[in-house]
Amino acid sequence: MGKIIAIANQKGGVGKTTTAFNLGSCLAADGKRVLLVDADPQANATSGLGIDPATSEVSVYECLVDEYPSKEAVIKTCVEGLEIIPSRIDLVGAEVELMNRPDRDRVLSKVLSQLKDEYDYILIDCSPSLGVITVNALTAADSVIIPVQAEYFALEGISQLLNTIRIIKSRLKPTLEIEGFLLTMYDARLRLANQIYEELKGHFGDMVFKTVIPRNIKLSESPSHGLPVILYDPDSRGAIAYCQLSRELVMKHRKKK
Repeated sequence: MGKIIAIANQKGGVGKTTTAFNLGSCLAADGKRVLLVDADPQANATSGLGIDPATSEVSVYECLVDEYPSKEAVIKTCVEGLEIIPSRIDLVGAEVELMNRPDRDRVLSKVLSQLKDEYDYILIDCSPSLGVITVNALTAADSVIIPVQAEYFALEGISQLLNTIRIIKSRLKPTLEIEGFLLTMYDARLRLANQIYEELKGHFGDMVFKTVIPRNIKLSESPSHGLPVILYDPDSRGAIAYCQLSRELVMKHRKKK
């Protein structure tokens, strides 16, 4: 049975989508069966893997709102072993359309329950908000990866996300765990970046991933080519870092078993 991991932080621009499709690609490259669920209306994870959201006949929207069979919404990507349920801009409307449903917080759980046995990992790329879709993602997930940007105000808003996670644990998903805090856009030359890493470690200890994701031009360029960084430039620092993160994640799960 696969592990479902939401990648969430309501703060924008912290590297959620970059982490979602690059971590998914590295896990797949290591022989894992991976499904990426693009739960962000911006659909950047979809386009970052070379899929035009405008041409996707079926997306996560149809699965959530129209109860379209999730197995039929899955499409292959440019990475062997990595598949995706794509997103489109109309996912914005799902927030409103789900609002009056009595099971509105558990719709994505039902969608993914049909798929959980097919994959080793299901990664959910969340939107930069704490709306109904993100609550669905956290309720469906077994754990959460929280990307944190190595910049001033990095920890701002984390308390709000942690509070949301606490509420979901108490009301919807008692087994939800924090997989780890991931420091992104890290520049070792900057004293501030090192201070933020130390601050994160001071607050959250072993819940902070040892792997940090560096600022890297190849990570920024690869989505415009519709490729994850391991296909765009496998020798870049960004590719090496996400492969290290993939191995750290797998090792962590092996130790828990």
